[in-house]
Amino acid sequence: MLKDKTTICAPATSGGGAIAVIRISGPQSIGICERIFVPADRKLDLKKQKGFTIVLGDIQWENEIIDEVLLSVFRAPHSFTGEDSAEISCHASPYIQQKIMELLIRNGAVAAKPGEFTQRAFLNGKMDLSRAEAVADVVASESRMAHRIAINQMKGSFSDEISTLRADLLHFASLIELELDFGEEDVEFADRKSLLEIVDRVLDVSGSLTSSFSLGNAVKNGIPVVIAGNPNTGKSTLLNRLLMEERAIVSEIPGTTRDAIEDTMIIEGIQFRFIDTAGLRDTTDIIENLGIKRTHEKIISASVILLVADINEGIEPVSILLKNIREQFTDDKKIAILINKSDNDLYGNRPVMQQNIIPEPDESLLFISAKTGEGIDELKMLLTKLADAGRLNTESVIISNTRHFEALLQVTESLQRVRHGLENNLQEDLIAIDIRHAIHYLGEITGEITTDEILQNIFRNFCIGK
Repeated sequence: MLKDKTTICAPATSGGGAIAVIRISGPQSIGICERIFVPADRKLDLKKQKGFTIVLGDIQWENEIIDEVLLSVFRAPHSFTGEDSAEISCHASPYIQQKIMELLIRNGAVAAKPGEFTQRAFLNGKMDLSRAEAVADVVASESRMAHRIAINQMKGSFSDEISTLRADLLHFASLIELELDFGEEDVEFADRKSLLEIVDRVLDVSGSLTSSFSLGNAVKNGIPVVIAGNPNTGKSTLLNRLLMEERAIVSEIPGTTRDAIEDTMIIEGIQFRFIDTAGLRDTTDIIENLGIKRTHEKIISASVILLVADINEGIEPVSILLKNIREQFTDDKKIAILINKSDNDLYGNRPVMQQNIIPEPDESLLFISAKTGEGIDELKMLLTKLADAGRLNTESVIISNTRHFEALLQVTESLQRVRHGLENNLQEDLIAIDIRHAIHYLGEITGEITTDEILQNIFRNFCIGK
C-alpha cells in the first residue's frame, strides 16, 4: 500500500470544452473540499456522504462565489486510486480552474506530478503495472486499432496471460528448490517431462507476444509507409491523392522532392504514416544526394514500401529498381509495386507489365492513376491487408510497449537455457537460476517486481491529471 499520506490535486481535462474536471485524491480529499465547497442543500454534511455520490453546490472563498459546480465523492478503496477521492466538475474558464487549484493547495493539497493518480492506483493494488501503462496508451491513442490494443491491455488480457505463465514457472521453481534442499538424498520432486512442457508453452506464448511487437508498435505510432521510386513517377501526386490535400509540391522537374515529407491518415481504423521521398537516381547534386540517402534511411525503418513506377517508362526501370530494393532491404518488408499513370498508357505497356512483373511473397502489383484516383480505393484495401488488419481485429494479445518487449526477450533467452539444461541433464542449481531469471522478468512486466527507477521512468511520461 501507498505510504504517502499527502493529498494531491490536478486538472483532469484539456482545454477547449465548456466543462473542466479537477481531481483530488488522498486521505484529506473530502475534508479539503469541505473547506471551499458549500452544498446547495445547506443541511448536507459532505464528510458523511457515501461513495459514488454527486453533490451540487458552490466553490466559495471569503464569501466570494467562484463557480457553481458538481462535486463527486469516492470512498476508499472504491476509487480509481484506491484512496478517498473527489472530482470537481466546474466551468472551463482558465481563471476558475486556476482559482480552484489555488484554493485546494492553500487548504492542504499539493499539485500532482505527471501520472501520480495512476501511480497511486498501482501502488494501492488497483491495477498491475502493465495495465497502468495502458492507461497512458488509451489517452494517447489516435486510431481505432491503437485504442483497441490499449483497451485490451488495460482490461488485463495481457497481464492475465503473464500472471498465468509466471504462476506455472513459480510452481516448478519451488519443486526444483526443494530438490536442492534434499540434494544428498537424490530425490526428484519436479517431473522433468512436465517441466519441459511448461517451458515449451511459455516459450511459445512469449515468442508469439514478441513477434506481435513490431505490429503493435507500428499501430501505436502509425504504420510507416514509404513512397519510393524513380524521379517523376508521381510519388508526390500519390501522397496528395491519399491525403486528399496538396501536401507535397508536384513538378515535372526531376529532383523536386529533396527531403522526406510525412503525414498521417487513418484507413479502416488504422493510422498510417506516409513518407514521400526523393526520387532514386544517380546525380551529382549534393543536396539531392542527401535526400536520396535519407530515402534509404526511411526505407530501412518502414513497414511497407509503395514502389511507384511510370507505366510509360516500360518494364526495365521498374525491374532494376525492384531488384535493388529486394537486394538492399530484405528484412521483413512488404512491397506494393504501383504502376502509375495507367490512365495515360501511351505505348500499351499494361499487358506486357502484367505478364512480366511477377511479385514475390509479401509483394503486390497494382495499376493506379494518382492523378485521376484510379486504383486508389484498391490501394487502401491493400494497405489494410499489408498492415495485418485481420490479426488486429481478433482478440489476440498484441504488445506495443518497448519495456514489455525487452522483458519478454529476456524471458525467452532464460527459458531457452532452461530447456538446454534439461535436455543435457545439467545440475538443478543451474536450471533453477535460469527459471528464477524468467520469473523475475515476467514479474517486471506486471510490477510484481519493480524499482523506484522503473516507476519514475514510466509515470513521468504520463499527462498531469492521469
